[in-house]
Amino acid sequence: MSRCCIHPSILSADFVNLEAELARIGSADAVHVDVMDNHFVPNLTLGLPVVERIQAVSPIPLDAHLMIADADRWAPLYADLGLASVTFHAEAAMAPIKLARELRARGSKAGMALRPATAVEPYLDLLGEIDMLLIMTVEPGFGGQAFLDVTLPKIRRARAAVDGSGAKVAIQVDGGISASTIERAAEAGADVFVAGSAVYGAEDPAAAIAALRASAEAALRAGGPVR
Repeated sequence: MSRCCIHPSILSADFVNLEAELARIGSADAVHVDVMDNHFVPNLTLGLPVVERIQAVSPIPLDAHLMIADADRWAPLYADLGLASVTFHAEAAMAPIKLARELRARGSKAGMALRPATAVEPYLDLLGEIDMLLIMTVEPGFGGQAFLDVTLPKIRRARAAVDGSGAKVAIQVDGGISASTIERAAEAGADVFVAGSAVYGAEDPAAAIAALRASAEAALRAGGPVR
């Protein structure tokens, strides 16, 4: 049985002091690194050289979320950095099966992300090819957005499909995750939670991480056995 995982997003961190900001979340399961290219999404954040330096100093594994165009070309280069997990957007990949296999071959877990309006059903046959399915609970591109409850039915359908397939696929949610929304996401079937301002905006990030994890696990226990 696995516990819920909390992945703080450094999109809400102080970019001038990233190494110190990473140290503040040492109790998390991984650090979520948002890579944006100002093409796939209307924002620009980090690229390969910065992620490479983060990988070198981070006390916890890196979970990269690539909100970039031409994922088939760029995603394998992030896996080459030694990242624990690399997630590409299905909407930005021409050959998602090939890409997922390449990420795994290069030593990273393979994640696939879907925008809020992208249906999950066309991708259910790919569950055996990925390690994590990221269901965006806001439109990708900016932090601080409000959680979209309209995504909860999609999370439930994804969870039912994963459980029915027997595949060992984590369901990650990203966007608007906080003390007031994490239980709803967990009840729907998510087990990996990206939280930005809910962690970095707290006076004590470690306490915020612990509280989020406890809330998610309590919601899962209430709804059935913890996966």
